[in-house]
Amino acid sequence: MANQSEIIVPLLPLRGLLVYPTMVLHLDVGREKSVQALEKAMVDDSIIFLTTQKDISIDDPGEDDLYRIGTLTKVKQMLKLPNGTIRVLVEGLKRAEITSFIDEDDHYLVSLITYEDRETKDAEDQAFMRTMLEYFEQYIKLSKKISAETYSTVADIEEPGRLADIIASHLPLKLKEKQEILETIDVKERINRVIEIINNEKEVLNLEKKIGQRVKKSMERTQKEYYLREQMKAIQKELGDKEGKTGEVSELTAKIEKAGMPENVKNTAMRELERYEKVPSSSAESSVIRNYIDWLISLPWTNATEDDLDIEKAEGVLDEDHYGLEKVKERVLEYLAVQKMTNSLKGPILCLAGPPGVGKTSLARSIATSLNRNFVRISLGGVRDESEIRGHRRTYVGAMPGRIIQGMKKAGTINPVFLLDEIDKMSSDFRGDPSSAMLEVLDPEQNHNFSDHYIEETYDLSKVMFIATANDLSTIPGPLRDRMEIITIAGYTELEKIHIAKDHLLSKQVQAHGLSKGQLQVRDDAIQKVVRYYTREAGVRSLERQLATICRKTAKIIVSGEKKKVIVTEKNVEEFLGKPKFRYGQAELEDQVGVATGLAYTSVGGDTLQIEVSLSPGKGKLVLTGKLGDVMKESAQTAFSFVRSKSTELGIEPDFHEKNDIHIHVPEGAVPKDGPSAGITIATALVSALTGKPIHKEVGMTGEITLRGRVLPIGGLKEKTLSAHRAGLTKIIIPKDNEKDIDDIPDSVRDELKFVLVSHVDEVLNHAINGGAQQ
Repeated sequence: MANQSEIIVPLLPLRGLLVYPTMVLHLDVGREKSVQALEKAMVDDSIIFLTTQKDISIDDPGEDDLYRIGTLTKVKQMLKLPNGTIRVLVEGLKRAEITSFIDEDDHYLVSLITYEDRETKDAEDQAFMRTMLEYFEQYIKLSKKISAETYSTVADIEEPGRLADIIASHLPLKLKEKQEILETIDVKERINRVIEIINNEKEVLNLEKKIGQRVKKSMERTQKEYYLREQMKAIQKELGDKEGKTGEVSELTAKIEKAGMPENVKNTAMRELERYEKVPSSSAESSVIRNYIDWLISLPWTNATEDDLDIEKAEGVLDEDHYGLEKVKERVLEYLAVQKMTNSLKGPILCLAGPPGVGKTSLARSIATSLNRNFVRISLGGVRDESEIRGHRRTYVGAMPGRIIQGMKKAGTINPVFLLDEIDKMSSDFRGDPSSAMLEVLDPEQNHNFSDHYIEETYDLSKVMFIATANDLSTIPGPLRDRMEIITIAGYTELEKIHIAKDHLLSKQVQAHGLSKGQLQVRDDAIQKVVRYYTREAGVRSLERQLATICRKTAKIIVSGEKKKVIVTEKNVEEFLGKPKFRYGQAELEDQVGVATGLAYTSVGGDTLQIEVSLSPGKGKLVLTGKLGDVMKESAQTAFSFVRSKSTELGIEPDFHEKNDIHIHVPEGAVPKDGPSAGITIATALVSALTGKPIHKEVGMTGEITLRGRVLPIGGLKEKTLSAHRAGLTKIIIPKDNEKDIDDIPDSVRDELKFVLVSHVDEVLNHAINGGAQQ
């Protein structure tokens, strides 16, 4: 119970420390206010009140920062240390509670009420004390951090409250828990709380002991396994038994010796093999090391095929597999000739660029056959992770080499023809930029030291003949494009398509559909009709599908017993393929006013575009429709400005733009259109619409226009010319600067078209507009 009278004494706040009544303790005091409080206490009767801070980080605690209940103590001894702090010896007297604070500027005084422990020695108290001492003894035996002498000292204490305090001071409790015991005034409640804490601590120590024993057993078992494994190795060695890991290691050693690795790679492999031998088979690392060694062994390091340098034979293979494509064939034969002369040559990096279906992938396979090299293909479409090219580091779960190293393993030789299909379809995201990783692969000056993150050792790719394929060169980053020799495959002429269908596609489809040559005959005029009226493409994929349809229909006729042999002619093609899907030639049937035929280049080859211009009364509004891109819109604006500036010479009213709204439309509005080569076409259609003079229906044109009327060169002339030929045009107007590109156009097309070279729009108008544009 509390004393009735209150006392006023100096206050000494404690940081991270707590004093129980009857405890004797040394303290180091350094804070100014604490030193002043000590000196005040020594002047009076050496009595001072100690209480603990709630937050030890506060240097100058206030009233709210201290616990209200603490210990009234007597200062037994005080000693000043050289570093300015004071060391004091204090003895706890009794519990006390602050009723009020008195701030004396340089120190605190507090008004207290004190508490005395109610000391009884009834049977219940004795039972509590015995239980507490018994638990404490068991705790000391488990802990081994408290000496047996401590128990002897504690066991002699007869006061229950004091016993609880002393035992609590020896337990490894948090400051908050110690404060709770200090604040427990009732003795029985305090003893109960200490018994509960000792019991919890015992359980924790028992768990720690069990865990320690388990770890010890596990370590002993591992050591035992290692010892037995070593014994087993010794026994196997004595018996000559090659089974188990010893035999496996011997087998791997022999494979490493045979693999023909460079010395540094061999040393790495042997070092990893030593690690593999030491690591237990049950360990996860064992399988990681084994996979790595297997990859090193399975990669070709020296194994190579001998190139067949017979140029005539190679030319025969290429001609047999592909009709046309002279430039590519010539490049391969040049490579063979130089290799035959020098006996050593780094593999070239070719990029076959062109629309789908022109035979880029199959051509790469034919090149491998003609060179007598192994062929391997990887598809790069949709690859957006750099580790797909360079591999993953072995620290990752499920790590494996990149596609290049995987391809080399599949090839089995150091000099295969390696096809990188769809190189323009690679993209990049937060996982890295695979196109940047390809720079090292495709650089002849660097790829002899290609570094894969998984293999870690450098690998020589310089003898590989890399062939990439792409539909759209504009999506390939500049540095990557710079490392490749671009060979453009524009597409096939009608004549070439007919030859390809006869010599390759038809026989392939006849065989695929289980037919014999005697059961199906497709005449040349029928193939020509299929090419003209059922396909419109740069390649031959759609043509092959149409031939497959004829073969399916034939198979059904023969199986149903209607006929034993089917002959497809120009007259009965519609029975197999239905009504024609296209009109042969997109040229207009008659000369039209305000309609000009332009030539365009797309990712699937060349195409023709009709550009229409119409006039209506208005205030000079220029309307552009047909889903045109920014560049094409600018061409239209330029053409309009040019026509305005030349209106007098062209016989057009100078104020035509003030009286009329002009609408320029490019049909097929759902298809995006863009590019810089529609300038002269738009200008011609504008002049035709404004003068009322028709444009020759057989004329197609391509070229960019300037404000002064100059005609600038364009790209993709071969593709555009092929599309004009398919559309049935007979005259093509092209920029004079593109004269050099006419040689790339096949003779069969060039002979049927008339090329008009122009350098100014005036020349375009004279050739395109019926009767000329000049007045």
